[in-house]
Amino acid sequence: MPLNKLALALMLSLSALPLCAMAQEATPETTGTAAPAPAAAAAAAPAPALTWNLALTSDYVFRGVSQTNRKPALQAGLNYAFGDSGFYAGVWGSNVDFNDSNGPNIELDTLVGWGKDVSPDWNVDVSVVHYGYFGDSNGYGSIAYNEFIGKATWNKMITGTFAYSNDYANLGYTSSYVNLSGSWEVGNGFSVNAGTGHSKFGGGNGSLNDWTVGVSRQFGPVNAALGYFDTNTNGPRLSDEVVLTLAFGNGG
Repeated sequence: MPLNKLALALMLSLSALPLCAMAQEATPETTGTAAPAPAAAAAAAPAPALTWNLALTSDYVFRGVSQTNRKPALQAGLNYAFGDSGFYAGVWGSNVDFNDSNGPNIELDTLVGWGKDVSPDWNVDVSVVHYGYFGDSNGYGSIAYNEFIGKATWNKMITGTFAYSNDYANLGYTSSYVNLSGSWEVGNGFSVNAGTGHSKFGGGNGSLNDWTVGVSRQFGPVNAALGYFDTNTNGPRLSDEVVLTLAFGNGG
């Protein structure tokens, strides 16, 4: 990772701390800490079955690669949980730009999955995601594909992910991805996150390492996140940049 880029990310993160601390005091809603409840209302409110999220980001980065040619993206998603069964279904969308005038300009993903706490410290989640793309022209061709994803999270802090596709981007070869990431509360409503991943493509199409480090804080209904993304390879759409994301919703 170039030292000047890392220094810039850390400088931006640290310079944001005083302003963020002045903007809002931590509350149960912004920290996730349960507020004391009267005895008559001691039971926690059930999580909503339908959750939604909306985000504006300076770049849509997926596994170290810009999906919007280093330009901003508007993103939205809906998830529906089927009671206490652990099963859920969802849809998520974003604008995209693959630096090709004939390429798609919309990504629309659909997914089904199951996730549950299997012990006080561990949660597991398995899902199938269909990545769909729309708006292409002049015989660009379909790049839609399916991916199987498994995750294991320890103590709501450390998550290991494995993903596999038998036909990546409809190109006729497989892909796999492994990632280890974490998020830690550091006080005053701030969280620090970091992660590293490795993509491997079948048919002799190479591999890619990616990593990220960032800081986030909740401001009322809005979560602000500042992160640095990079890869071990140079390219026009490969990361090496600081990304700002503003998101809000009720989960999902």
